[in-house]
Amino acid sequence: MTSVAKRQALTPRQLTRTSDRLSFLYLERCIVHRDANAITAQDAEGTAHIPAATIGTLLLGPGTRVTHQAMTVLGESGAAVCWVGEQGVRYYASGRALSRSSALMEAQARQWASMRSRLSVARAMYRLRFPDENPEGLTRQELLGREGRRVKDCYRAQAARTGVPWRGRRYVPGDFQSGDAVNQAVTAAAQCMYGIAHAVVTSLGCSPALGFVHSGHELSFVLDIADLYKTEIGIPLAFDVAAESEEDVGPRTRRALRDRITELSLLNRCVDDIQRLLLPPEAARPASASDADADRDVVTLHTDGGHQVASGVNYGSGDGPDDYGDELW
Repeated sequence: MTSVAKRQALTPRQLTRTSDRLSFLYLERCIVHRDANAITAQDAEGTAHIPAATIGTLLLGPGTRVTHQAMTVLGESGAAVCWVGEQGVRYYASGRALSRSSALMEAQARQWASMRSRLSVARAMYRLRFPDENPEGLTRQELLGREGRRVKDCYRAQAARTGVPWRGRRYVPGDFQSGDAVNQAVTAAAQCMYGIAHAVVTSLGCSPALGFVHSGHELSFVLDIADLYKTEIGIPLAFDVAAESEEDVGPRTRRALRDRITELSLLNRCVDDIQRLLLPPEAARPASASDADADRDVVTLHTDGGHQVASGVNYGSGDGPDDYGDELW
């Protein structure tokens, strides 16, 4: 047994910093267990030991079994856990978020709560999707109109590039086979992108429901983020798959998108984009940058004027504040 698995138990204040963690670790077709302070991944080829405190988000793919002890050490070390489809292209469920800081969630709520800032974020999303256009001054209806035209243009351009006939977007919810091959590929790609975006959003501790373009659904923000990469990645790849063959379009699209995600490091890009959209420029950092605040347990109390004061203190009347002895539990 390696010495890694024999380290003393970590406290939340001794965790590996975010910048030193593996952003995402994907496992499939194995049994995930615990050995001291490491998790183990056992399959037919043997057992691998992985220090739990070095994991940012653990993605559990098909064929995985995870023990209660493994989930305990992952929770203690602050790792997020998501149950996903093959190579992360479907999202099923998740555990806690990676960050113990509520900064990103609070930033999302502030941006969402104001109609002005909500529109500003929607414009920033449009600018990310179509950097050749300036959306400043556009109303929400104008943004939707331009986005619709750009997506239609993308469909026509990809049809011309690949030679695949395009007769418009056709999708019947719950009936995947109702569309032609290219429509099935577009649907499969979209579903995969939603899964990826959902895993990233929940791992960062954001609310999947507080969207800036989409609204009224529990996954509104997930749909916002997935759409950032629709015309760049999802639609072109769907046409490529349909151009190759009309057989098994769904599985082939998912496998092709899985490889493209790895090639483009899309998960890290999603993290960077979400931070840039929600945080002020001086606060947003690349996913690889140091973010020690997210690895600290910092709890404060709201007081008047938008200020915050230290927790763990009794602010009742008397000679002065007393140590209240609060701890996270």
